[in-house]
Amino acid sequence: MSPLADKMRPKKIEDVAGQKHLLAQNKVLRRIIDSGKLPNLIFYGPSGVGKTTVANIIAENCGKKLHYLNATTASTADIKEIVASIGTIDSQGGILLYLDEIQYFNKKQQQILLSYIENGDITLIASTTENPYFYVYNAILSRSTVFEFKTLTSDDIAEVLERAIGILSEDSTINISDEAVRKIAVASAGDVRRSLNMLELCLMLGNDITDQTVEEILAGNSVRYDREGDQHYDIISAYQKSMRGSDPDGAIYYLGRLLAAGDLPSACRRLLVCANEDVGLAYPQIIPIVKAAVDTALMVGLPEARLPLANAVIMVANAPKSVSAHDAINAAMADIESGLVGDIPRQLQNKHFDGEDAVVKGQNYKYPHSYPNHYVKQQYLPDIVKNKKYYEFGDNKTEQAYKEYWKNIKRN
Repeated sequence: MSPLADKMRPKKIEDVAGQKHLLAQNKVLRRIIDSGKLPNLIFYGPSGVGKTTVANIIAENCGKKLHYLNATTASTADIKEIVASIGTIDSQGGILLYLDEIQYFNKKQQQILLSYIENGDITLIASTTENPYFYVYNAILSRSTVFEFKTLTSDDIAEVLERAIGILSEDSTINISDEAVRKIAVASAGDVRRSLNMLELCLMLGNDITDQTVEEILAGNSVRYDREGDQHYDIISAYQKSMRGSDPDGAIYYLGRLLAAGDLPSACRRLLVCANEDVGLAYPQIIPIVKAAVDTALMVGLPEARLPLANAVIMVANAPKSVSAHDAINAAMADIESGLVGDIPRQLQNKHFDGEDAVVKGQNYKYPHSYPNHYVKQQYLPDIVKNKKYYEFGDNKTEQAYKEYWKNIKRN
């Protein structure tokens, strides 16, 4: 028997819960759907808010052969199998590929798709629970239109529950109070699928659903949910900002929120990022320490994972902070992306011969270890950026010690 969430999956845009900022009349995504002209699309947002539902509705109305892949399990061979169907009788109207969890495709897999997206052989609808600007290959992003799906409100969820109860009551009467519906809606934390699963669990105990029944069901599940309906991304943001802001109490609280929701990967990933981005060179020894804590957490799993992560989070929150490396790499990449990519200086190139047209012959590389203090001045940056200064020493003890050391070496 199909789960209630599958039975209740909308067939029309008008029945999709929430997302009025995208799907109301005259909104951009709604106009794209109504036009019948389908560009490449990327949907991102939390689980259970309608990304897959909307993609399925689009697929039903676009006249293209639909292929579905989940990037957590799909391989390069799966992509090639879809590509092989291009131009066949079965795919005369074109191919629509719905790629769920695109963030799990590596760069090579995304690049394979790119050439077929560019020439129009494949139209892509990709979904992700992560910010696509961090996890999706830039070339695919630039050829796609990105839409953010928002966490649903408890009122949105309550409407879906009421509709489900109405449909189920056609077969047998269901008695449930408005308060019980509200409790399920709030406990689902904006996830339609979760709310319907909880309703279905209640119905397994009988068609008379009392407030006490709902409370008993939620008692074993509510700890895993964000009862205030906050966005998943807001918790992650608060988690990292608390560590960055040197507030161990806030950081440990939001770590607890993530772990209570079972989101061990986000807790680990943000912790690693914060150690490198926000502590960085102020206390570089923290990076392998945090990595060891994360490795331990992933090895032992929940609930024990909370212990190494708590140690690391409190350490990161209390550590001195520096964004000097963060700012340096961002500045360098900004210049590179703007086109400042001149020739590598001759003395740094990986070749040891010169053409007849070379004005200056020879590599002329100065090996620093052959000089006092293992340092000799020479040009490392291309001419186009040779006077650029990307790294500035932070004002923490560690970087100031580096600064003083090199000031003495380079002055002599």
